[in-house]
Amino acid sequence: MSILLISAAAFAFAWVVLGLRWRVLRWGLLLWWLAVLAIHYLAASSQPLYWMAHQLGGSLGSWFVAGIAVALVIGYRRVIGRLRDAALPIAEPAPVTAPAEAPAVPPSNAISDAELDRYARHIVLREIGGPGQMRLRGANVLLIGAGGLGAPAALYLAAAGVGRITLADDDAVSLSNLQRQVIFRSDQTGAPKAEAGAAAMTALNPHVTVTPLRRRITADDAALIAEHDLVLDGSDTFAGRLAINAACVAAGVPLLAGAIAQWEGQLALYDPVRGGPCLACLFPEAPAAGLAPACAEAGVVGALPGVVGSLMALEAIKHLTGAGQGLRGRMLIFDGLYGETRMIQTERRADCPICGGVHPA
Repeated sequence: MSILLISAAAFAFAWVVLGLRWRVLRWGLLLWWLAVLAIHYLAASSQPLYWMAHQLGGSLGSWFVAGIAVALVIGYRRVIGRLRDAALPIAEPAPVTAPAEAPAVPPSNAISDAELDRYARHIVLREIGGPGQMRLRGANVLLIGAGGLGAPAALYLAAAGVGRITLADDDAVSLSNLQRQVIFRSDQTGAPKAEAGAAAMTALNPHVTVTPLRRRITADDAALIAEHDLVLDGSDTFAGRLAINAACVAAGVPLLAGAIAQWEGQLALYDPVRGGPCLACLFPEAPAAGLAPACAEAGVVGALPGVVGSLMALEAIKHLTGAGQGLRGRMLIFDGLYGETRMIQTERRADCPICGGVHPA
């Protein structure tokens, strides 16, 4: 044990008194560990080495495991450090006129260690990385509807780190919602969906700002929509979807809209400002009575909104970070009963009464 104490004192002296850099000490520790392993390995054939092994304590196996554990900790810290460097924006140089004694104030857009750990799986993705995660952090998204589609979309947008989310819904939680709207709990029956959903999102990720809005979004809300980078529509009536589409076209904001019924769902990005169609290009008129009944009348399998709502969140993340190919000019159709997915192309209509006069940027 005396040899171990002497070695520890020597390394502490080199670190504190001599001021050797950690990089040098790290190699010294590695060589020291290898020497300890060699002493334990050869101790049986040499009396002096046996005495040294006894003084060091432990066994060949315990020292080997301890060294590997320390190496894993050091490696993990280095990976975290590199992720932090990749995620942090380049700081602007300080003004030369600033007083020398002024305390350093961290930039407001600096990513914290807690966020770095939380979003590490995004940051290591080549298609997202640190810059993409910072774009999510700076995004402002309007999510319309906290129901079947909005529930999973809300949770995944919050978990992904979308910085500002407005959750709009004028309904209250009912017991019949809980078969599919997984953002709510049984004891929240009767609570406003906007507030209950916002509380769940903030509890999941305190680094995002969620604003509950207890009302419907109408065609007159173009000014509100213009404050956002993207709109996700999970509303449950065709008239409501057309109104939201008209407001998004007027504001020039992309609309990611999903719809579900029974076992099937669909999802598309409507963005006429950037060359895609709007919702009215594909569906200019409401379906005939009885052709597209509401979920309360026709039913819906509970997991279907989870699939389509999660796809909405996925496409939102792709759109905001620029990853992959989005759904502008395409519609994804999911058939849960037969496990099939189809993709169809969509186009703008020149005579569309909603977006016909919009010129692509």
